[in-house]
Amino acid sequence: MDDEEFWWAIEQTLFAFEDGKPLNMILDDGGDLTNMVLDKYPELVNGIRGLSEETTTGVHRLYEREENGTLTMPAINVNDSVTKSKFDNKYGCKESCVDAIRRATDVMMAGKVAVVAGYGDVGKGSAASLKGAGCRVIVTEIDPICALQAAMDGFEVKKMKDAIPEADIVVTATGNKDIIDAPHFKSMKDKTIVCNIGHFDNEINMAWLNDNYGKTKDVIKPQVDLYNVDGNDIIVLAE
Repeated sequence: MDDEEFWWAIEQTLFAFEDGKPLNMILDDGGDLTNMVLDKYPELVNGIRGLSEETTTGVHRLYEREENGTLTMPAINVNDSVTKSKFDNKYGCKESCVDAIRRATDVMMAGKVAVVAGYGDVGKGSAASLKGAGCRVIVTEIDPICALQAAMDGFEVKKMKDAIPEADIVVTATGNKDIIDAPHFKSMKDKTIVCNIGHFDNEINMAWLNDNYGKTKDVIKPQVDLYNVDGNDIIVLAE
């Protein structure tokens, strides 16, 4: 699915009700539908009683809108409820991280060096998942408390620039942007697997990768792409 198809699918949810009735509530994941309504279809807002958002990224978007005055309807932050953040974020990712990588790449995980960027609830679940599969896990984290937690959980903690050269697998779980940037791509070894367990691809600077090495892109299968960066193949999952 490309960007055009993605936004087409999001837009269809606005007009899928019986007899052309407009939506009266938004149940969102990532904030895409909310942003589309507020930016492209503001005339629908008056009929909407409120919205709920279940992801960290989507909640960040809501807070930004609240600060700049563009959140014009009531919103419920589902993501930060204890039963979501402490269970789904951690244990859900613990189940899905290794499963997704295996299904996408068919690689043997045992013995691989895995770098997990971020040690919040999602990072904790991802690191545990990779460790359970036999990977040697390195954690990168800028928050000193979370970094100390990673160390106390038995993980090596490094800066990204020091961890990347030895990584076989890189998983970003920070909710921030440009965690994997140009210098990191150039430092990766051959056949490094790069993926983001968050909502968007901006944790990994895909714009830079496509601008500079897009001509080398080879689609292995849907959502599994191979780029060649200065002679080294890099496998990107779910761009």
